[in-house]
Amino acid sequence: MQKKFTTGLVWLRRDLRLEDNRALTTALEQCQHVHCVFVFDKDILEPLPRRDRRVAFIWASVVELDAALRRRSGKRTSGLIVLHDRACAALPALARELSADAVFAAHDYELGSELRDLAVQTALGLQGTAWRTVKDHVVFERDEILTQLGHPYVVFTPYQRAWLARIESEPLGSGDDAALWQAASQALAERPARHAVAAPSLATLGFEALEPAIPAIPCGAHGASQLLEDFWQRMDSYDQTRNFPSVKGPSYLGVHLRFGTVSIRQLVRLALQRRLQGSAGASVWLSELVWREFYFQVLANFPHVVDAAFKTEYDAITWEQGDHAQELFAAWCEGRTGYPLVDAAMAQINQTGYMHNRLRMVAGSFLVKHLGIDWRWGERYFAEKLNDFDLAANNGGWQWVSSSGCDAQPYFRIFNPVMQSEKFDAQGKFICRYLPQLARLPAKRIHAPWLATASELAQAGVVLGRDYPHPLVDHAAARERTLQRYAVVKKAWP
Repeated sequence: MQKKFTTGLVWLRRDLRLEDNRALTTALEQCQHVHCVFVFDKDILEPLPRRDRRVAFIWASVVELDAALRRRSGKRTSGLIVLHDRACAALPALARELSADAVFAAHDYELGSELRDLAVQTALGLQGTAWRTVKDHVVFERDEILTQLGHPYVVFTPYQRAWLARIESEPLGSGDDAALWQAASQALAERPARHAVAAPSLATLGFEALEPAIPAIPCGAHGASQLLEDFWQRMDSYDQTRNFPSVKGPSYLGVHLRFGTVSIRQLVRLALQRRLQGSAGASVWLSELVWREFYFQVLANFPHVVDAAFKTEYDAITWEQGDHAQELFAAWCEGRTGYPLVDAAMAQINQTGYMHNRLRMVAGSFLVKHLGIDWRWGERYFAEKLNDFDLAANNGGWQWVSSSGCDAQPYFRIFNPVMQSEKFDAQGKFICRYLPQLARLPAKRIHAPWLATASELAQAGVVLGRDYPHPLVDHAAARERTLQRYAVVKKAWP
């Protein structure tokens, strides 16, 4: 087949894998020679703290990807070109250096990324280099799933029905690129001599080496494969285990989806396969993957959600302000609320960069509906801490707990953190893991230590106010304040 281009450059970003990689396979199909590049973008890295697990995860995944490319091509001097520069300038410059006819990349949906890509596209156009982007990070994007009236969906359940119907009518295929790779392996070009040096070290990038995730979650496509193999054995029980933070229920693939070390299409294919076999766990897990797509299309079609409530009337809510609000927020961030499940959840995210999904809802709801803090404060904190931070999902989750988003929790539904604790961590195993000072309390008291008797506290060696804080707020009183706070949107509720 006649190739469209002589030399192509594949810019890998959130697709750090070889298998089922749409940008890479498109380049191999259309180009005689293909180079691959990853840019440690200074515009992204410079604002980050020097101890960032996500950078450690990316770095390890890039090193693995470089080795995988060299193995696949059979050329020791092939592999990944790795730059530490500002992408907007570095990509066009590299394309010129390589005499690339076209640059290939996967779509990126966040506003900052779209502006960056537009700048790169403009610069490439001025020098006569084609810009080709493809869909990779989601199954269906932007306006591919619409209502019968041609509008984006704003309620999840009908979106999911439409999504599943589209999958049935447009199967994903096998995702097997073996034939392409066999024919195209020789197309992977050798790196120019000045790019033959391995990826810069974390220290060179200005970061400290850290364990990337929970506990030492494996990095790269190989790590994703290990996790997926493990989850495959547990998938059928996912519906029964997913809400219990002390149980190995989740797939732990969130960070791999975030950086594309696993293909979303591969996960959907596997979930559909088990779902067709009658697996309730696979059906629920597939639903979670569709929620991810739902939030991506919300972000794409309603970009105002980045800074404001999806339901604009919710921006009329008056949140706590001033020094008192800052003190409450600091106590929440540091796990000093006096509600053990909330505090254990915050300890988990602070120590590992991960938080169980059920706890994201509990901790988020507590910040907004118990402490009266603007959901955007919590959203920013999670964005800083979560290994698997994705703007669309993070924003969607926070707007869900604040009742301001698409298909969100009703404003009058307020999680009782003690009841959530008793239901989802009945024996206090998760709490004890992250709040060991409470481990000797009776199980019935560990969810609300302030209700323990003096004798129970003494036997457990716990002094409230010293070993563990008193509750910041009373649940019943906080609930009443929240209902008053949300009164401004009561008339808008359907």
